[in-house]
Amino acid sequence: MRTPRLIGLALAGTAALVLGACADSATLEGKASSKAIVVGSQDYYSNEIIAEVYAQALEDAGYEVDRQFRIGQREVYMPELQAGSIDLLPEYTGNLLQHLDPSAKATSADDVIAALPGALPDGLRALDAAPASDQDSYVVTRAFAQEHSLRSIGDLAGIEGLILGGNSELETRPYGPTGLKDVYGVTVSFAPIEDSGGALTLKALRDGSVHLVDVYSADPALASEDLTVLEDPEGMFLSSRVVPLVSDAIDEGAATVINRVSAALDPDDLIGMNRRSTEEAASAAAIATAWLNSEGLLGK
Repeated sequence: MRTPRLIGLALAGTAALVLGACADSATLEGKASSKAIVVGSQDYYSNEIIAEVYAQALEDAGYEVDRQFRIGQREVYMPELQAGSIDLLPEYTGNLLQHLDPSAKATSADDVIAALPGALPDGLRALDAAPASDQDSYVVTRAFAQEHSLRSIGDLAGIEGLILGGNSELETRPYGPTGLKDVYGVTVSFAPIEDSGGALTLKALRDGSVHLVDVYSADPALASEDLTVLEDPEGMFLSSRVVPLVSDAIDEGAATVINRVSAALDPDDLIGMNRRSTEEAASAAAIATAWLNSEGLLGK
């Protein structure tokens, strides 16, 4: 009479063990996946390259990485960073500070870097800024500059019918049409061109569809002889060095890896990596691996 009860207890115990094992397995899998560092990037090819550099350096140091690239611009990814969905993303000191604090007065590289920690929301921090920078600049064709004797942005004042081209978000940036008017007395209309100052933007400039465009300073295309970068004596564009923006999920070991990368990334390196992307159509992964190897940052 006791045998069926014992069998029942044994079966119940076995079931409990199996269920417990499943639960433990699920928990462990959850913990394993939660350990992955989520690396994001802007919807900008150069930013993706830097993000891939971070990702490969972390993987080489033994960290698991989840790549979430080409997310969008700040309006999209900043809430994701604050929510903990992204752990690490390459940023730019000046533009980030201006996004967080539109009234910020800092303009020099050192002052911007010093002001940034106080502007960041809880749960986010900036690691060491790299020597490399990539900031907005206003560009015209050399022919247009010669025709109107242009050297600085302020020289555009008084020219009628100017059309500014750039990503749609430029229209509301502090250095967009409003900034041009307030800082330099330049009046422009705006034409959105959604390629972050890339080939489409430069084509529109060269064919006369627009007169003035926003191109990032690390773009190798700026070396072209038919383009002129206008000077910004009033500092409307804040100094923008490459800086890793991280969540509290980044431990000190990972931070050390990324800071080592930042210390090695200089302006010529960034322009060179960008050139490989735009002129050779090399992948972000290939560009990142080559640069990390050249700096001796893999296999350490």
